[in-house]
Order: sequence, then C-alpha cells, then structure tokens
Amino acid sequence: MHNVLTLGKIAELVGGELRGDPAVEIRSVAPLSSAGPGDLTWVVDRQHAAQLSECQASAVLLRCGLENGQLSAVVCDRPELGISKVLECFMPPLPHPPVGVDPTALIADGVTLGEESAIGPRVLIQRDVAVGRRTKIHAGAVIAAETQIGDDCTIWPNVVIRERCRIGNRVVIHPNTTIGADGFGYNFDETRFRKIPHIGTVRIEDDVEIGANSCIDRGKYSETVIGRGTKIDNLVQIAHNVRIGENCCIVAHVGIAGSTELGDFVTLAGKVGVKDNIRIGNQVQAAACSCIAGDVEDGQIVLGIPAKPKSEFFREHLAVRRMPKALEDIRDLRKRIERLEAANNQETS
Repeated sequence: MHNVLTLGKIAELVGGELRGDPAVEIRSVAPLSSAGPGDLTWVVDRQHAAQLSECQASAVLLRCGLENGQLSAVVCDRPELGISKVLECFMPPLPHPPVGVDPTALIADGVTLGEESAIGPRVLIQRDVAVGRRTKIHAGAVIAAETQIGDDCTIWPNVVIRERCRIGNRVVIHPNTTIGADGFGYNFDETRFRKIPHIGTVRIEDDVEIGANSCIDRGKYSETVIGRGTKIDNLVQIAHNVRIGENCCIVAHVGIAGSTELGDFVTLAGKVGVKDNIRIGNQVQAAACSCIAGDVEDGQIVLGIPAKPKSEFFREHLAVRRMPKALEDIRDLRKRIERLEAANNQETS
C-alpha cells in the first residue's frame, strides 16, 4: 500500500463528521489490536472504544455515540462500511491479463469476444461462446460450448464453466471453481447404479461472486439458479436444480441438496447442511453447523441439528442443561421415599 489519504479526505469519502486535525496522514488500515502510527483503525461498540486510550493508531473510524479518547476520529453511522471504502483506496491493482487474446489461448469457431475483453494464457474457449465487454478470463480457465458470459466479469485461473451455462454481468468467479458439472443423481437397478442424465444448465445472475473451489451443479432437467447479488464463499456445494434468491450470503462448507429453493436475503453460516426438496423463506438466518431438514418460514433464525427456531432451540437447550440437577433431585426423592417406606414398614410390623 503506497497511497496516502488525509483524515479530511477520509471524512469526505465516508460522509462522516471529522473530530481532530484534517491533515493527519493515513497510510494503511489496521485492526485495533495492532494499529500503529500512520494507521486508521475502526470501532463499532463501547467495549472496543474503551481500548482506544491505549491504541497507537493515528486515527479511528468511530460509530456515532462512542468516545474516541485522544485519537483523531471520523464519526459515522456504519464504520464497517466506511472502512471498506477506505480499503478500496489502498487496494493495489489486481493482476489481470492484458486486453486481447493471449497467443497460447485456444479459441474455437463461432466465439464472440466483447470489446476490451482479456483472454489469458492457455484459456480454452469452445465453440459458440459469447464473452461480454471488458470481461477478464484468467489463465487455464475452460469455457465450454454455447456458454454466455456477460459484461465486466472476472473469471479467475482454472475455473471451469461447462456447456450452455449463462453468466450475468459483473460476476466474479474465483480460482478452481466449477460451474455446470453433472448433478449427483443415480438409480439402482438391483445390479448397479445407473447415472441419471442431467440435461439442464446453470444461470448465474448479475453481481454474483463465487469463492474458490466451489461447485454449482447443472440442473437435471431445467436450471440451477443463483440470484442477483448473492455472495458464495469458498468450498460450497450447490446441487442440481437448486434456486437461490437475490442477495443471499452462503458461507464456507455449506451444502445445499437438490431442488431446494432459497428466498431473498438468506444467510447460511459455515457448514450448514440443507436437505433436498425444501423451501427456505426470505430473510432466514441459519447458524453455523445447523442441519435444515424441512421448510423454514420467512424471517426465522434457526440453529441446531435438526435446525429449529431460535426460541425453541434455546428452550430445549436450557432444559438439557437442567437435566443433571433434575436427575440428582429424582435420586434424592427416591432415597427419601425408600426411607419413608422402610420407616412405615417398621411401624406396621
């Protein structure tokens, strides 16, 4: 990072209120625990604001209503969003292939390349593919026949996009991800497993980002769909005919089984497993390591195995925590009953 921003410029950038010297120079961004001179840090709660008196940063991006100690500050409603804008200013240029087609790339007949597109080394593009304007395809990627890729996309190294897939505009696909592989479908005929043909495809809408080493399988007979604005982490498995709505967040190690439908603004935290042929409503949140085995209504927060609504899960969890004491009380009651019965037998004998 070689850029330098003044604190006054940062206040303008994030739309915040300046407290301190606008000429303070910021050369980098660092977390509160390690920030030093020349760094900008950020604080969003009172617990961390209490640590600012010991912080060595040059300035802090601070949530409204918090005290900044002795540091110069920019105060705003959403420091976590503001810090992203600052990081964009310090981010070095990404290493994209130059505009044009690398001499080692293999381009089949009938391929259409948009203006200012960039095709890197050893890329393979099969017949009748259409690549949009300013789209960058990095080294070793394979784009299979009849696929369409929109404008301003970035396809990182060794991505595989199988035949007839549809990729929207401004889509980012990170290294080693596969789009449009066959779904996992077999029938057992009493002697062996017979593969079910998957003749569908994958449609990825605008502004989607897909992490590294993820797999999105093609539909068995129609489309697997990733809705506009959805963000998918690394190492995610999305099976055939899944339909994911708009602006969802799918975190690492999530597995979604076939023909399941997610609404809009759904968040699945790390290692969530989702059963096939169910529907998850809009604005659902699933905690890490949950297993969703049935339909979930709009707006629910679910967790556990199997996943249950938050209130129900904690009620049951509290009951389980109380179980050892309940068992101890039952043992004590049993002993008291035995003593009473023994005393009663002695009186009647």
